[in-house]
Amino acid sequence: MASLDGLDLTALDAHLREIGVARSGELRAELIAGGRSNLTFLVFDDAAKWVLRRPPLHGLTPSAHDMAREYKVVAALEGTTVPVAHPVTMRNDDSVLGAPFQMVEFVRGRVVRYSAELDALGDQQTIDACVDALIKVLADLHALDPEAVGLGDFGKANGYLERQVRRWGSQWDLVRLPDDPRDDDVRRLHGLLAEKLPPQSRSAIVHGDYRIDNTMLDAVDATKVRAVLDWEMSTLGDPLSDAALMCVYRHPMFSMVHSDAAWSSDRIPPMDQLAQKYSVAAGQPLDHWDFYLALAYFKLAIIAAGIDFRARMAAGEAGHDDPVGEAVAPLIAAGLGALT
Repeated sequence: MASLDGLDLTALDAHLREIGVARSGELRAELIAGGRSNLTFLVFDDAAKWVLRRPPLHGLTPSAHDMAREYKVVAALEGTTVPVAHPVTMRNDDSVLGAPFQMVEFVRGRVVRYSAELDALGDQQTIDACVDALIKVLADLHALDPEAVGLGDFGKANGYLERQVRRWGSQWDLVRLPDDPRDDDVRRLHGLLAEKLPPQSRSAIVHGDYRIDNTMLDAVDATKVRAVLDWEMSTLGDPLSDAALMCVYRHPMFSMVHSDAAWSSDRIPPMDQLAQKYSVAAGQPLDHWDFYLALAYFKLAIIAAGIDFRARMAAGEAGHDDPVGEAVAPLIAAGLGALT
């Protein structure tokens, strides 16, 4: 039974049999393209398919890649208005694979990561309807009562924005370059966010990374969302922060973070239209929207810096040719522009 880097199939097979998961034939796997934080594998035998996620092999940062949280929210949301994959197993220690992991059933459909895949969905009317469906799912998520679905303890109900500003500022200190020329602007934006912190709009379950490629669309009807994926950043928080990050992913610089990203295609409505669509779907006024956009730009810039950091750690002295680090300065500038 061949294994992949980061995935011991013999150990996983023994674990699945131990917990009573039906098996048929040899267990195989392949690394799924896409996803620049957690590693995502398609695992399969002769009768079934699953999706397994585990942390990256290099460059971990605190609070990222929490398998238990990702699994808990998926298990809680099963059967609600928010479509998710059926949870199978999770270990938040290194007892099985040498790292935490979680596994869910494979959902048949299509993931749209790149602009050509977006184009393949059909005409502009179809893409617009797909966007509307995606935004409705996000609004449905934010409408759920966390207590009612067993997620009342999934995070602190208040103080989310302050924690986000503090957290992403501290992440910068972990992933910045030595003598980083972007440091002054990053710290200026961080200071402005702390200074202009608004009251939290309300508390809701937030995805933390919502866009088209973190969903599974129906294989035939692109206006149907079969499952929301990649819940690693989810928590209780401010829904406007979630919506703002979805909008900021529409920025052209996102294509340097995610090469040729579908969500930054010109066929996706511009940021202001996405924001208004969300506001209508959720019945949520966009109060203090400039702040939420600036925070989203800040988060995306630090995410880009983190990806660059992990690439540098993996490459060592050989260096790497991934341009993702070049997105940091323009995103910080956009955040400053939103607030000043």
